[in-house]
Amino acid sequence: MRLDAATWLLVGAGLGFTFLNGYNGSASVVGSMVASGAMNARRALLLAGAAELCGPLLFGVAVAGTIGRGVVDPGQLTLAVLVAAILGAVAWSAVAGWIGVPTSSTHALVGGLIGAALAAGGTGAVLWRSLAGVFLALGAAPALGLVGGYAYMKAMMRVGVFLTPAVNVYLKRAQIVTSALIALGHGANEAQKGMGLIAAGLVASGATDRFYVPGWVQLACAVAIALGVALGGQTTLRTVGARIFTIRPVHGFAVQGTTALIMVGASLLGGPASTNQVATSAIFGVGSAERLTKVRWEVGEAILTAWLVTVPTAALVAALLYWAGRAVGLR
Repeated sequence: MRLDAATWLLVGAGLGFTFLNGYNGSASVVGSMVASGAMNARRALLLAGAAELCGPLLFGVAVAGTIGRGVVDPGQLTLAVLVAAILGAVAWSAVAGWIGVPTSSTHALVGGLIGAALAAGGTGAVLWRSLAGVFLALGAAPALGLVGGYAYMKAMMRVGVFLTPAVNVYLKRAQIVTSALIALGHGANEAQKGMGLIAAGLVASGATDRFYVPGWVQLACAVAIALGVALGGQTTLRTVGARIFTIRPVHGFAVQGTTALIMVGASLLGGPASTNQVATSAIFGVGSAERLTKVRWEVGEAILTAWLVTVPTAALVAALLYWAGRAVGLR
C-alpha cells in the first residue's frame, strides 16, 4: 500500500487526535482511583496505558465503522474534509485540556465532521438519520453514568452497613481491576474513532477500494491512545478527581464499576460513547446518592456548558479549516 503526502497528513492527524483523546481521557480512567488513594497518579496512568494498548486490539472495529460511515455521506469524505474535521476536533480538545475541563473528544470529532461536510457539500453531505443514532448514543451514555452511579452507590451503601472500615483496603485493591477494565473499554472505544477516520481517508485517497481497518492502522491507534493516557492530563485529572467532591475508596469503586460496564458495553455494541462524560456523570451520580449537597453542582454546570458548546465550536473551526485547506490546494 503506497500513500501520497496528503494521505500521510491524514494519518498523522488521525494519530494526533487519538493521542490527544487519550491524554484528555486519562482523567476519566484513573481520576477516581487516584483521588481515593488507591494508587498514585503516575503508577495509575502507566497501568491504564498498558490496558489501553490491549483494548483496541481485543474489541473489534464496530465503533470505527460508525464514525467512518455513519456521520457523513462516504462520497463526501474527501481528504480535505477529513483533515479539517480532525484538526477542528483537535483544536477544541487541546483548549479543553489546557483549561482542565473534561470535555468530549467524541463530540468534538462529530462536530468537526459535520462542519467540514457542510462546508464541502451542504446539508446533503451529512447523514442526518444515521447522525440521530450517533447523538442518541452520545446522549444516553452520560445519562446512564449518572443513573448507574447513583444506583451502584445506593446498593453499596446497603451492603456497607454490615462492613467495617477495614473494607477500604480491599476496595482500593479492587480499583486496580476496575481501572484496567475502564482502560480496556476506553482504549477500544476511543481508539476506534481514529481508526475510522484513517480508514475513511484510505478509501478517499484510493489506497483501499473499500472501507476496512488495516492491521497497521489498528496497532498505530492503539499505541497512540496508550501513550496519551500514560502521559496523562494532570489539570483535568485534578478536576475529575478532586473538584466535584471528596472521593473515598467506596466512591472510587462505585464510579469505576459503573464506567467500566458502560464503556465495555458501548464498545461491543458499536456505540461511540464518551468516556469523559460517562466517568464524570458517574461521579455526580455516586456523590448525590449519599446526599445532593455533597456534590459541587457549580462544577457540573461548567462541565455541562463545555459539553454543549463542543459540537458547534468544533463544527465552526472545521468549516473554516476546510475552506483554508481548499485555498491551498488540499482536495
